[in-house]
Amino acid sequence: MLGNKVALVTGGATGIGRAIAIELAKNGARVAIASRSLSRIKSTADELRSAGFSALGVQMDVRKKRDVEAGIAAIVSEWGALHILVNNAGISGLSLMTDADDSKWFDIIDTNLNGLYLVTKAALRQMADGAGRVINIASVLGKFGVPGYTAYCATKHGMIGFSRALALEVVDRGITVNTICPGWVETEMATLGISESAALQGITPEEFKARAIAAVPIKRFLQAEEVAALVAYIASEAAAGITGQAINICGGQIMN
Repeated sequence: MLGNKVALVTGGATGIGRAIAIELAKNGARVAIASRSLSRIKSTADELRSAGFSALGVQMDVRKKRDVEAGIAAIVSEWGALHILVNNAGISGLSLMTDADDSKWFDIIDTNLNGLYLVTKAALRQMADGAGRVINIASVLGKFGVPGYTAYCATKHGMIGFSRALALEVVDRGITVNTICPGWVETEMATLGISESAALQGITPEEFKARAIAAVPIKRFLQAEEVAALVAYIASEAAAGITGQAINICGGQIMN
C-alpha cells in the first residue's frame, strides 16, 4: 500500500507514534523515527530492522530549528524526498491558571505548536509533489475543553486550525493535510493524565479511569494500533480525496 514511500514519524519511539511507525513499515514505507530519546529511538528502529523493515532513527528536539533541519536532511540524504509526515510529537500535563510558574504553559505550547510548525515547514521543502501526506496527531481535546488543561487544549485546537489552513495552502502541490483526533488510548501519556486528573478531583486513579471508560460509548480505551491503522489509511492513495479534515477515533466519546 505504501511501497517505498518515505515517512517521518515524530515522537515515533513510544506510544501512538511507535505504533504508527510499525504500521507504516508493515505497509511498505521506509520509516524515519524521530524522538529526543536516543535509547528509545534505537530500540524501536532496531525492532523494525530485525523484522526486515527499512527504518532510520533520528534524534530530534522538535522545538529546535537546527535539530529539525539536520534530522530531515539526514533522512533525505539516506532515502530521498519525503512522502509522508506524521506530526505525533507532543506533551501534555496540567497547566492551571492558579500556577505561580508559567513554564508548563510555554513548554506545551512550544512543543505541540511551535514544534509542529518547524517540522512541517522543513518537511514540506523536501516533500514530493503529487502524493504527499501531512498527518497531524491531535486529540478530541481539540474539540472540547477539560479543566486544568488549557495549554494542551489550546494546542490541540490550534493543530486543527493549522491543518485546515495548510491543506488549502498546499493543495495545488497534490499534498493532503489532515488531523487525527484520538480519544483515550492506552499509553504512558494517558496513564499520566489519569493520575493528574484524579489528584485534581480528589479521587483515585482507578476511580477516574472507571468514570472515563463509562463515558466512552464502546466502554473501553482504544489501543495505539487502532490509531495507527487509521493513519496508514490516510497515508495511502485510497485517501487522496481526504484533506483538511479533523477525524475522530474515540469510541464515540465526542458524542457525549
